[in-house]
Amino acid sequence: MGKVISGITTSLDGYITAAGADGMNRARAGATLPRLAAEAGQVDDYERLAEALDRLANGFPRTDSGLELKLLRKMLTPDEAAIACVMTSTPEPVAWIAERAERPVHETGQILKALARREVVLVSSTPGSRGFRLAPFVVGSYEGHILNGADAEFARLSEEYFRIAGAVMMGTKPSLQRTLPARAAVKSEWVLPYDDVRQVLMGANSFVIGDCVCRIQQELVESRRCDFPIKACLWFSNSPAHEEGATTREEALAFLDGIEKTGLVHTVSNVAEGVGFVCNCCGCCCGLLRGINEWGIDDSVAQANYYAEIDRETCTGCAVCLGRCQVGAISESDGTYEVDRARCIGCGLCVTGCGDGAATLRRKPPEEIVIPPRNFADWEAQRLANRGLA
Repeated sequence: MGKVISGITTSLDGYITAAGADGMNRARAGATLPRLAAEAGQVDDYERLAEALDRLANGFPRTDSGLELKLLRKMLTPDEAAIACVMTSTPEPVAWIAERAERPVHETGQILKALARREVVLVSSTPGSRGFRLAPFVVGSYEGHILNGADAEFARLSEEYFRIAGAVMMGTKPSLQRTLPARAAVKSEWVLPYDDVRQVLMGANSFVIGDCVCRIQQELVESRRCDFPIKACLWFSNSPAHEEGATTREEALAFLDGIEKTGLVHTVSNVAEGVGFVCNCCGCCCGLLRGINEWGIDDSVAQANYYAEIDRETCTGCAVCLGRCQVGAISESDGTYEVDRARCIGCGLCVTGCGDGAATLRRKPPEEIVIPPRNFADWEAQRLANRGLA
């Protein structure tokens, strides 16, 4: 799964404009209701935080066993939970958040800065103002916690949580992330602009190659089954290239080409504009692909607008494609191989690995093309509506 970085924070600036003052006022009024419930002794701050997270578009499904509360107690101190639980999806000034939490403004600001460093909250800056909003659990604070030194118990709890609640979180439309086809598998004259990984990167100035959250989590629970690299994900933004370990655009593209040869699937945020990362996923560690392979969530990641075909007359039965398919969409039949189109996510890895030229990637017909939401504000609005929360 992805990681929240400055690319997503930048997209929040547009969200503030879309929400406007009315949205902020609604957030201020609505967030007082859980506080009144807490004062009546009905829920504690971790319960209220779980409720606040589940009101976000991404969702944070509750479980009978309370696994989600155990996760939150591992992630936040009581003082941090008291601040985070009064926050909403709308970026707000520190003073508003402090007022609702009934905490001093300076103390609230210090806690918010600490939470932002761990990606529990997102920061949005515009000329003359700064706002804080609650980050989703996935994609958001979960990834931040793993990358900031989560222990084996947290990894184990999250593994159990996704097994129980993943179908609700990953099965809601629009999907959390979408598949991008491998660069070498598509033709520039027919690939859609938002599906072209090169075009996705062209608007960015800063690029950082970082660790895969999912493989780290699987190592922590001692269940990792592959030898794909840990350092396999790319984060980027339009901020100046000043981050430690930053790389150039050319190096980033070369890195992605190497990842394709390795046999990993590109996935990005399920939006056309404002993408800030490329996850490079395997079917045994990636939570989204495991949704397909292990948890029966057919659309846990949005399919690309392409599908693979194998010419059985040309296929020599070498089985390279079988090993490269990360979602089990290829099977053997009478000495050659064929693609289950319904299961194929259009990543193109079978195409880039086929030395015989038998595998090809084709663009879906117009009636099957799915255009992703334009930006994060549209994505959130669609997802909230589909969850009955709009």
